[in-house]
Amino acid sequence: MTLKEEVRRFWDKVPCGTRDVRLTEGSPEYFSAIEQDRDAKEPFIADFARFSEQRGKRVLEVGFGAGTDFVRFARAGAVLTGIDLTEHGARLVRARLAHEGLSADIHVGDAENLPFADGTFDLVYSWGVIHHTEDTPRAAREIARVVKPGGRVCVMVYHRHSLVALQCWILNALLRGRPWRTLSDVIFHHIESLGTQAYSLAEAKNLFSSLSSVAVTPRLTPYDVRITRNKYLPVWLRRFIPNRMGWFLVIEGIK
Repeated sequence: MTLKEEVRRFWDKVPCGTRDVRLTEGSPEYFSAIEQDRDAKEPFIADFARFSEQRGKRVLEVGFGAGTDFVRFARAGAVLTGIDLTEHGARLVRARLAHEGLSADIHVGDAENLPFADGTFDLVYSWGVIHHTEDTPRAAREIARVVKPGGRVCVMVYHRHSLVALQCWILNALLRGRPWRTLSDVIFHHIESLGTQAYSLAEAKNLFSSLSSVAVTPRLTPYDVRITRNKYLPVWLRRFIPNRMGWFLVIEGIK
């Protein structure tokens, strides 16, 4: 089995954001629980996605998962297209749109081979996705290809020099008597689907070097201050930890 098939199987089994939901899949309550959890853990997403600014604009989301960000673009009135590697994710999103009386163009496909013409979209958005594909630079080039001149890219990838990466190294290298393992190695093998990659700030910016302007913002997350899987340091204490140690790198660029 290829690495890409391994990744597809992993996310088809449990679409992103659904792991801890214990409600009937596809029900309104199920989708509401996913949305509430995402808001609680990643309330800063709206600052980067700018959902309210997308009315009438052509928006592509690469890797929509269970569709929480995707449906917000639809609610905002975007002319919306989405592509995901999994049939499971596509089924969930179609059901979610139907529940709300919304519509969008849904595709199952590969971020490394986007089935769209050059310069099609005003915004291409991808949150925590392309670091899971085997050839992330190729996926980045595809995203840059399909955005219009003057259009915007917003992509989140994982940060190698973060507290999450350090926790992963301690658990899977240091405490297992293998301190020579690198951060990249433990992330590749032990975070989410096999093959997960993470980047420095400079590497993340370089993924989209073909754009006319690129900025990379590190963002501290609850995952950086996790005590157990579902317990986190209190919010007041997190304020003392700088964003530069955060697990998320948000790349924003203009073509």
